[in-house]
Amino acid sequence: MADQAEAAFIKAFVNGISQQPVNYPDDFQPPLEDYLKRVPTLPIDVPAPPEVKKADDVPAGAISITIKSVKPPQTYTLSVQATDTIQTIKTQLASETGAPPADVQRLLLKGKALADAKLLKEYDVKDGDTVNLMVKPGFAWDPAAPPKPEAKLAPADSPPMITLVPEPKESRTRSGHQRIPSVVLSPSPSLTPIADEVLVDIPLVLDTSNIPPPSVSTAPDTPYHTVVSRPEFWGRLHTFLKCLSSTSIPE
Repeated sequence: MADQAEAAFIKAFVNGISQQPVNYPDDFQPPLEDYLKRVPTLPIDVPAPPEVKKADDVPAGAISITIKSVKPPQTYTLSVQATDTIQTIKTQLASETGAPPADVQRLLLKGKALADAKLLKEYDVKDGDTVNLMVKPGFAWDPAAPPKPEAKLAPADSPPMITLVPEPKESRTRSGHQRIPSVVLSPSPSLTPIADEVLVDIPLVLDTSNIPPPSVSTAPDTPYHTVVSRPEFWGRLHTFLKCLSSTSIPE
């Protein structure tokens, strides 16, 4: 009976100790014999690396496409590159006789609108294919109408031209003075005409009829250095300053 009681006590004591938490110090290191000999790993299937895809073969040379409009009936044949953007093709089409401007064009392939920034090869357009053409609502397109003259712009590196327009004789005032000729800047450096706009010269007139003439004691064409080199000029200046200093200012 004593042995059984002692075994029961030891079992209860061990169970009580095993339920207590184990606290290790911060510098605790397990003995080397407790380390695992090999880290267990799970067998995971690793997929094979993706294959490098070759670039799509782009047909070398130009291809011919047909751009067809139903209303009004019009057909154009263009020689383009498969790497051209849709916007480039619109610009090329706009240079054809009777074609609408590039900003009002809408190109469609099998009912799907073509985006301006994409390349022609992205829509799988081949040699001899037909692309439909429409214009934006509100634009009246008449292929038979003559092209409108474009506004001619001066080269960016050329300075603005100045044109002097003489005033008529009637512009002379009673005092005998004549107005300064009109100055016209053509073209204006800050003016950028848009399409179908005509530049108009605006004369600029400066009226100097109310400006009194200068009072000089010498001839108007006398040089400055000649005037100041004369003793009479300094004598008059000395007399003027002497009179100015002797004049009393009333309080």
